Amino acid sequence: MSNRMKDRKVLVVGLGKSGIAAVKAMVELEAYVSVQDSKAEKDVDEKLLGYLKDNNVKCYFGVTPEDMGAFDMLIVSPGVSPELPFVQEAALKGTEIVGELEIAYREGNGKYVAITGTNGKTTTTTLTGEIFKAAKRKTYVVGNIGVAVISQALSAEDDAWLITETSSFQLETTKEFKPEISAILNLTPDHLNRHHTMEGYGAAKAKVMENQDENQYAVMNYDDKASYVLAKDTKATVVPFSRLEKLDFGAYVDEGRIVIRDKEGTVHDIIGTDELQIPGSHNVENALAAAAITFFAGIDTEVISDTLRNFMGVEHRIEYVDTVNGVRYVNDSKGTNPDSTIKAVQAFNGNIILIAGGYDKGSDFRELISAFDGKVKKMMLLGVTAEKIRSQAEELGFTDSVMCSDMEDCVKKAAEIAVPGDIVLLSPACASWDMYSCFEERGEHFKNCVRAL
Repeated sequence: MSNRMKDRKVLVVGLGKSGIAAVKAMVELEAYVSVQDSKAEKDVDEKLLGYLKDNNVKCYFGVTPEDMGAFDMLIVSPGVSPELPFVQEAALKGTEIVGELEIAYREGNGKYVAITGTNGKTTTTTLTGEIFKAAKRKTYVVGNIGVAVISQALSAEDDAWLITETSSFQLETTKEFKPEISAILNLTPDHLNRHHTMEGYGAAKAKVMENQDENQYAVMNYDDKASYVLAKDTKATVVPFSRLEKLDFGAYVDEGRIVIRDKEGTVHDIIGTDELQIPGSHNVENALAAAAITFFAGIDTEVISDTLRNFMGVEHRIEYVDTVNGVRYVNDSKGTNPDSTIKAVQAFNGNIILIAGGYDKGSDFRELISAFDGKVKKMMLLGVTAEKIRSQAEELGFTDSVMCSDMEDCVKKAAEIAVPGDIVLLSPACASWDMYSCFEERGEHFKNCVRAL
């Protein structure tokens, strides 16, 4: 392990999971560490404050440093916009601006699989990690999935694999990051309040393969043209996957079976789509991506098949919660944009009471409403976007919306309306940040409300 950080002056911006892990890594690497966070000191965890003081970390709580040119490097947390004035000031003064993922790659060990896309990242990352583990590879599942990359990278073995869920926020601050295998699952409008345009959003995603060479692989969704075109300039070997078409090379569905055609043209049978435990056509795409990633990482097809057959899905993604009075309750709190919620709605046959709404990321909800296709009989709306969703729904002739004050109100009113055979689906199509700290907290609250019934 190299140590390019010793004695460098580093400011870590943002003290979420990623920021805290970056601080600890910088202390370990003997940098001169400072932190900045918009919170006041009184709102910072006491144990964390004690750690910072014990390690002589200079703290800027609720303020920014006067001289942004005093730092060699800013490590900005994913939730921190690089467009903030003090970050821009530092960049203008020659300070390097990176994220925790980039530092983990530079200073840590192991080989990377990096998975991105608008939807399906968590399921595909988890599934890929399970296949690597089943193949007895040294495996760490990290990144946007909830485990800071740098918290594992510094102590990882050289032959370990870091299966990394990468968001556009993480990727936009990468420079040297070079995974052995990258994957872009799809691209639909999301985070436009941060990236402003789809071109900007796509460019951030495309950075996942920017540094790859011809000995590495980029796994791409052939059916999703918006994301597939992002691979046009990559030097990596592009491995397409398709749910809809037979391919000359890559992973695809043939007569209801997932197969992989290798470079020599040999077709390897993996699994029947009806054997998957995770519902919905979008999960067939996630399985195709995971199969392609792991096959080209050299994992035996029998290991891939067995793991796909036994994978039960991830928490907060079309997660069955309970059946109460004949009504099924499903937690899809991970549905944080309209396209993700469309996929959740499409996974069921009908009679859905949809709980939606939350933080406004600048999304348009008309495509979601148009995709209801008679399946959604009622919407329970909460959060900042509730009125926007209702208004756009009414424009398209959907008038069965109920405004709710909070999650308890949503679940209670949904239970009153539902009849046996209905599905109450929490799939908000929005981020959680107006009412919760994260989508996991929102999903747990929903499950607790259902249990209270």
